Amino acid sequence: MKILLLGKNGQVGWELQRSLAPLGEMVALDRHSTDFCGDLGNLAGLAATVQAVRPDVIVNAAAHTAVDKAESEPELARTLNALAPGVLAQEADKLGAWLVHYSTDYVFDGSGTKPWLETDTPAPLSVYGRTKLEGEQLIAEHCKNHLIFRTSWVYAARGGNFAKTMLRLGSERERLTVIDDQWGAPTGAELIADVTGHAVRQVQLRPQDAGLYHLAAGGEITWNGYAKHVIAQAGRAQSAINLVVKEVAAVPTSAFPTPAKRPHNSRLATNRLQATFGLSLPAWQQGVDRMLAEIL
Repeated sequence: MKILLLGKNGQVGWELQRSLAPLGEMVALDRHSTDFCGDLGNLAGLAATVQAVRPDVIVNAAAHTAVDKAESEPELARTLNALAPGVLAQEADKLGAWLVHYSTDYVFDGSGTKPWLETDTPAPLSVYGRTKLEGEQLIAEHCKNHLIFRTSWVYAARGGNFAKTMLRLGSERERLTVIDDQWGAPTGAELIADVTGHAVRQVQLRPQDAGLYHLAAGGEITWNGYAKHVIAQAGRAQSAINLVVKEVAAVPTSAFPTPAKRPHNSRLATNRLQATFGLSLPAWQQGVDRMLAEIL
């Protein structure tokens, strides 16, 4: 099997280099690659790369993920999040290749309290959400053999993340204010990559399992609850970080105005993924605690 991986140095892309390596030969690119074009902004270069590499599987872990910035650069966000995946889908289909792509809970409006199903009607609130939804639609239209994984609240030990920010602020301030009316499940890049590797293997034998799936860790929490968990774990770990924080106060989303509107309900129902691929997704605490053990 020959795999073309785009976005190799992102949080998910970095883990995919590990999880996909046993499956076959891999060509891993980012937007700075010089041997082939891995820049989603260069649509012609992207098409030429697929034609030259002739992969059996394309895994696209690259995207415009700066949610607030997307509001002021909608055309760039659309090129990276919608048009580029559309080009990849067309080129993959010509080769009879598989396309694996990652989307987001931001395709929904965040209303209600029930976990979102794959069959629920999307209604994105932001440029980011709209462009990611268009990317999904173009892939479904142009490439029969596709896997789209919608995920949320992604983190990794490598690079910046919410937990690291809370630990830094917790060492500087006695009182933190963290949003308590947005719900989701922190989902590790490691988990996303491992599920991807498993799914890619399975669809080679069962192409009928192609389609759209929700992929997130088990359970649910608010950002405030997440912050409290991180601080408590760090306190128990007796880490080198000297925490001075005494209170993690709950505040509404309105306390932190942002250019892009955030969904309040980012819960994703993963029943379809678990049933189709024979998986049991771990509770969010398991992955977060492993990540904290690595960084503390």
